[in-house]
Amino acid sequence: MSKILDNDYFDLIISNISVPAFDTGDNITFLTDRSSLVHILRSEMDPCILGSQPYNTFPALFTLESIISIEKSGIGTVQRNPFLSLYGRGIIIGVIDTGIDYLHEAFRNNDGTTRIQSIWDQTVQTGTIPEGFTFGSEYTRDTINEALRSEDPLSIVPTVDTNGHGTAITSIIAGKPNEDESFSGIVTEADIVVVKLKEAKNNLKELFFVKPEAYCFQESDLLLGVRYLQSIAQKIGRPIVICVALGSNQGGHDGRGVFSSYLTYLVQLPGFGVSVSAGNEGNKRRHYFNSTTTAPYYHDFELRVGENEPEFWMEIWPYAPERISIDISSPNRESTQRVFPTINDCREFNFIFTQSLIWVNNIVLEEETGDQLILIRFRNPASGIWYFRAQSVGNEPFSFHCWLPSGDLISNETFFLNPNPDTTITSPGNGTNQLTVTAYNQLTDSILGESSRGYARNGLVKPDIAAPGFEVPCAVPGGNLYGTITGTGAASAHAAGIIAMVMEWAVPRGNYPSMTGNDINRLIIRGARRSTTEIYPNNVWGYGQIDINNLFQSLTNI
Repeated sequence: MSKILDNDYFDLIISNISVPAFDTGDNITFLTDRSSLVHILRSEMDPCILGSQPYNTFPALFTLESIISIEKSGIGTVQRNPFLSLYGRGIIIGVIDTGIDYLHEAFRNNDGTTRIQSIWDQTVQTGTIPEGFTFGSEYTRDTINEALRSEDPLSIVPTVDTNGHGTAITSIIAGKPNEDESFSGIVTEADIVVVKLKEAKNNLKELFFVKPEAYCFQESDLLLGVRYLQSIAQKIGRPIVICVALGSNQGGHDGRGVFSSYLTYLVQLPGFGVSVSAGNEGNKRRHYFNSTTTAPYYHDFELRVGENEPEFWMEIWPYAPERISIDISSPNRESTQRVFPTINDCREFNFIFTQSLIWVNNIVLEEETGDQLILIRFRNPASGIWYFRAQSVGNEPFSFHCWLPSGDLISNETFFLNPNPDTTITSPGNGTNQLTVTAYNQLTDSILGESSRGYARNGLVKPDIAAPGFEVPCAVPGGNLYGTITGTGAASAHAAGIIAMVMEWAVPRGNYPSMTGNDINRLIIRGARRSTTEIYPNNVWGYGQIDINNLFQSLTNI
């Protein structure tokens, strides 16, 4: 078995500069020009292994970010214009998600053949491994067409989307119209490339105290997915627009993570567009912020832990130059006492009266950001109110953010008592150059309550734009079915379709052959529709509502 699939091996993300220090061969999996995975044999699972290796080397865990009006964003107006008529011809749509129902009519041409250029299914190990990779199965257009002609398609191409999220996202971007179902994707003539992610390794879930049945993905597999999409685009020589409708609450929320950084790099290349979802954490009560400016230099805050919450993690990110200690008390006030920042210490606390276990890593220097990080992991926590005291080590003013896991990694019954809805955009939405998309209700012109809010922890303006994300029509797996999907994942798909329209105008049509995704993002921001009652940019709407017709009108006025 490949080590990247073997649960007996941890996958650690390292800089390529460090690769010579490790064995070569199958101990190393190349990720990008900047980073690789090293596979390290684990012994007995000890939560404190997270203290023996830098925090940023462990891949973050990502969750799904969705549970339209085409006219609302000016798409219909542009497509009816005979001088524009942009439907994605010559553009590749790349989706990294839960897979695709390739049998669905939404992804077929009128003659019944597929519009899918290729699928890389990371979960199936019986087919041809993509060139340059070490696992999974690649299914090309020819193979998919062979399957579609067969009486038993799944015997030839056995990839399925059991969740439906990937099928829905792809259909919003590029699904073939169906008038009877009042459905149409945006770029209905674009080619499609799909990466079906394998689930995160159980050892990574164990390390971050995520329940085994939680449906989530690890950062390294997303990186490999993007590299695969990049290789396909370069191989056939076409522009590509990548949609990432997944997010993570791990990390510093400042865009410095390896995945965010990779997308930031790609979107500055000609012919590469990237749309990412802002997250659905705005009303989940999973973010806390404090700024203590006067003596005494400590701050108390509280977390309600729901019934039957078996385990979870929590991250506290102070701002430099302050250093803080943390004191944690159970609902019956049994305390850890102060845990001070250290280099790589990991402390375990066994609460006698509640049978709760806590591991605390108070890391004085987190390598990726240079900031302090306090990682707290709970196992069998007693339900009720837990108490925290953050206290300055140097007896000076301090401030910090605190985040709980995103998505379904914890229940909605676990939350901060005085939460802050701001700074809730998930990774990779805090990256510098990729288009970060929040969701609004296109029927009422109001922001969705669950939409994550900016800004990034380092003050970067995010989200960039708002797109329709309420009950957006989409394809559903399992027979030519249709439904709706809501959330910022749907909004990011909507925006990806618009990026593809602009990319078609720029590159295949020769109007601006060197156009980058970042260039398109700035055009989208300039052409956004803005209310006269709002100040822009702001941390809810970004620069306003996406409108491609306004974008092209602004180009005519240059």
